[in-house]
Amino acid sequence: MSSLGELTEAVREFARAREWERFHTPKNLAMALAGEVGELLAELQWLTPEQASAVMSDPEIGPRVRAEIGDVTIYLVRLADVLGIDLVTAAADKLEEAGRRYTVEAARGSAGKIAG
Repeated sequence: MSSLGELTEAVREFARAREWERFHTPKNLAMALAGEVGELLAELQWLTPEQASAVMSDPEIGPRVRAEIGDVTIYLVRLADVLGIDLVTAAADKLEEAGRRYTVEAARGSAGKIAG
């Protein structure tokens, strides 16, 4: 698979083949997504910033982080599909909005939110 559209179709077919559509309500999928994000956070929770930056080189933790990111992606793709949201368009729209709110001049080098 090389595109988000192909992944969306594969996840949709995976659910369809198992007759899981009735369980894949937006609420259930959002809750499952939150759970998977929690599992990803648990892998990184007690690492130093340096360890977290190098996590994919760790032969034990790296594969677990990759698997959790896979789970997060699958649930996010499925939730967006069920809700009829194009993820690329939604992300592009959000990035455009953030660009207006956090101009380069005002936000460069700052992790804080800008009033306005």
